[in-house]
Amino acid sequence: MLRIEKESDGDTTSLRLSGRIQSANIDNIRAQMDDHNVHMLLDLGEVTLVDVEVVRFLRDCEDGGIALVHCPPYVREWILRERAEGAQPQVSDNI
Repeated sequence: MLRIEKESDGDTTSLRLSGRIQSANIDNIRAQMDDHNVHMLLDLGEVTLVDVEVVRFLRDCEDGGIALVHCPPYVREWILRERAEGAQPQVSDNI
């Protein structure tokens, strides 16, 4: 189960995510990221499990300028792999 705690100091909004994050939770996380006028960060220190769609969402967040802090090492590695795989050209089936 995912728990989201939101804190803001006016300049930065922090979402502390705890527990298991599944693809079904992405829309809820996006809804909490509604303040586009501040610096956003996602605190992943208490995340226990993610799926591939969540990893891609986190990659896209980071690529869009959202800071990921306290990211578990396995999630960080998975994000890096997804980013590297996305940069590689697609192999054609006609070869």
